[in-house]
Amino acid sequence: MKFTALIAVIQDKDEEEAIKVAKEAGAGSVTILHGKNIGLEEKKVFFGLTLEENVSALLFVLPRKSSMKVMKALRDEFDIDNPETNGFAFTLPLSHVAGLDTKELHKFEHDIKSMI
Repeated sequence: MKFTALIAVIQDKDEEEAIKVAKEAGAGSVTILHGKNIGLEEKKVFFGLTLEENVSALLFVLPRKSSMKVMKALRDEFDIDNPETNGFAFTLPLSHVAGLDTKELHKFEHDIKSMI
């Protein structure tokens, strides 16, 4: 089975909903990284404090066949293609993967068989 890493960067407030949407679309486990978004434009300053946008980077390891389905669900639900939403998603092919849960592998196999 060939795997893909799907990374979706979304606003912190949408983290739980994004995980729910991804799982409904076929994703399994997720690794969550928290950070701040620093864009090209200067951030707004309010009483000397810079307002920074907190974001969550969601990292999914998925079978290649189901990664686009999960990405499409996230794109549709969170309007990622709209520059105003300040989110983005991308995939990377994985050549070697270790440490995946066997229950998750069986789920992936079942999901892929149901697609065919």
